[in-house]
Amino acid sequence: MQGLVDFLKGIGAARFGAMIAVTAALIGFFAFVIMRVTTPQMTTLFTDLSVEDSSSIIKDLERQGIQFELRNEGTIIMVPKDKVTRLRMKLAEGGLPKGGGVGYEVFDKSDALGTTSFVQNINHLRALEGELARTIRAIDRIQAARVHLVLPERPLFSREAPEPSASIVVRVRGSLEAQQIRAIRHLVASAVNGLKPQRVSIVDEAGQLLADGAATDPEQAVGDERRIAFEKRMRKQVEDIVSSVVGTGRARVQLSADFDFNKVTQTSDKFDPEGRVLRSSQTREEQSMTADNNGQVTVNNELPGNQQNSGQTAKDQSKKTEETNNYEISRTTKTEVTEAGRVNRISVAVLVDGIYSKNDKGELAYQDRTKEQLDRIAALVRSAIGFDQKRGDQVEVVNLRFADAPSTAPIGEPSGFLGMLQFTKDDVMYFVELGVMMLLGLVVLFLVIRPLVKRILASDEVAAAISGVLAGPGATEEAAPATGGQQLLAGGAASAIDVATIQGQVHAQSVHRVGELAERNPNETVAIIRQWLAEPAK
Repeated sequence: MQGLVDFLKGIGAARFGAMIAVTAALIGFFAFVIMRVTTPQMTTLFTDLSVEDSSSIIKDLERQGIQFELRNEGTIIMVPKDKVTRLRMKLAEGGLPKGGGVGYEVFDKSDALGTTSFVQNINHLRALEGELARTIRAIDRIQAARVHLVLPERPLFSREAPEPSASIVVRVRGSLEAQQIRAIRHLVASAVNGLKPQRVSIVDEAGQLLADGAATDPEQAVGDERRIAFEKRMRKQVEDIVSSVVGTGRARVQLSADFDFNKVTQTSDKFDPEGRVLRSSQTREEQSMTADNNGQVTVNNELPGNQQNSGQTAKDQSKKTEETNNYEISRTTKTEVTEAGRVNRISVAVLVDGIYSKNDKGELAYQDRTKEQLDRIAALVRSAIGFDQKRGDQVEVVNLRFADAPSTAPIGEPSGFLGMLQFTKDDVMYFVELGVMMLLGLVVLFLVIRPLVKRILASDEVAAAISGVLAGPGATEEAAPATGGQQLLAGGAASAIDVATIQGQVHAQSVHRVGELAERNPNETVAIIRQWLAEPAK
């Protein structure tokens, strides 16, 4: 301990304070680096939270002792990346987040005895609006939704009941399709008694009116959606098959379909003359006879019961036969109903790019596609759309050079061991952060610590040199054999050199060296001399 105390006294207060400051700075810096590296990587747990949901989630995280961060005034909560999946499932089990709306749980803790009918109706309306908003948020592309319902009561002594209405405000990612807008309107109309889809208005966060409740023809709207969906599906099929031949992004397809939305009912009767069936048959026979009396008129002939002469014979006899047959003829009645949405004609225009290849100079050279290739592409397109010449379908495939040429050839996805080395964006940012920390540590080491250590060592060297000079010739004589004297004796010429000359040269070199050190480090030199002056004489 006495040796340690003497060493600390010999260092001096200034150098001792500098060493303490450097040590504290090093400990603090490396502690910061270690804490930064060991801190878990944070990721987003939930975004766009309401104040109520954020408060409930924070209480749950604090109860579980999980580290978290709040951003964007509490609407975003960050948690460790390795725990985000488990936390989401755990919070979902507890019904969090609720979405900022009040559902039917408003009746869970209500006092039914002291609640008026007005409050019950208001709570029912709030619960219905909240449940509808939650259901709408479950649709893709919808981030948030708010529903306002107007359920008017029927006035007394009124024959007509006012119709309910609804207004919805949604915040979406991108844009909603017409089918999704219709689905939202029918969803709300089906959930509210007496509400019609035409009475539902929808507005997005930008103030754009998506559905205004105008009286439009629903069949026409459905027909347009069917036509658009058909064109989109056929266009995608053609683009896929053409892109597989000419390359991704090197083909443009436009498809137009002419639909007939008229509903046609046709009835036709067909008679078959060969297919006869006997329905009924009727036969009639008539027979008559007349006698010859020579045209005489006598009393005997006029008397009733006149007995004619037995020898007299008939002079006229006739017989008539009639036959009537009724037949049933085969008859076929056919009724055809053609629903709306028939395709009358399809027109397809396909624009393909040429072939790019590198020339001798390494530059991309453009080359048109041959007619045979274009014919094959046209044949593929006809097969894809179900080409019908009688229907009047048209397919045009044209080869033109695109304005933007491909920069490089497509690069395949790495597989095997290279595929395992693929990093996500979070991994790359983590490695970048580690690299910055290491670079900062090296900068502090070489620009801060190294100069301080050098200055402390230089102070010790100045002190040793000054002590050697002030010690007198005796010390120089002892130092000479340890430095240059050993070399002279080793050379075998020590006896030929004057000892006094060597001592003078060594003394002069030591003085010169002390002077250089004092010029380079004036502050340390003054501090050492002051320390010597303050020490008591021995």
